Amino acid sequence: MDELKYIAIEGVIGSGKTSLAKKIAAKLEANILLEQFELNPFLKDFYRDRGRFAFQTQMFFLVNRFKQQQEIFQENIFSDTLVSDYLFDKDKIFAYLNLTKEELKLYQSLFPIFSTKIRKPDLVIYLQSNVDRLVYNIKHRKREIETYITRQYLEELSEAYNIFFFKYDATPLLIIDTTELDFINSKTDLEEIFKQIFREDRAKTEYYIPERRRLI
Repeated sequence: MDELKYIAIEGVIGSGKTSLAKKIAAKLEANILLEQFELNPFLKDFYRDRGRFAFQTQMFFLVNRFKQQQEIFQENIFSDTLVSDYLFDKDKIFAYLNLTKEELKLYQSLFPIFSTKIRKPDLVIYLQSNVDRLVYNIKHRKREIETYITRQYLEELSEAYNIFFFKYDATPLLIIDTTELDFINSKTDLEEIFKQIFREDRAKTEYYIPERRRLI
């Protein structure tokens, strides 16, 4: 556990990554870094019209996340424990999914300039879930901006995430199937996840699939 000074949580919209990041940060008494999606002035329009607003949305997130990362690590000087609800490299998932060919060329010329200056986590946790559960979670947390998210977009995004993390090897990775876990309301489920996170004998990439049980 002492070696985990920087943990990043990832997952598709509605997977619960922010909730889990807060719970891990509380357990470790760690600093927390949250994605500032609400500051993006293009996001609401993007969910309404992906083609028209994808590039503006993408570039805002890229620059804003970079500034966040630089500020937090300058303040902490790499000494304090940090838990984040996003992985900087995941920015590429959305770029390849949403940008046009010409927009992607410009993005690809800029991303390496930012990414080489970003500290890599000691552990990345990918919360994997099926689309039915994602739709359920999004519906029940009732964020106005998310009312425009379509099931089709979630399906495309889920597939893109799975492909990205299937190939991911930049850091230790723990993939947790959360389709039938309720770590927000169930202490047992949360402890189950903690047990997987803080194992001593960790491989470079691990998968955790809990026993099947229906939650929705």
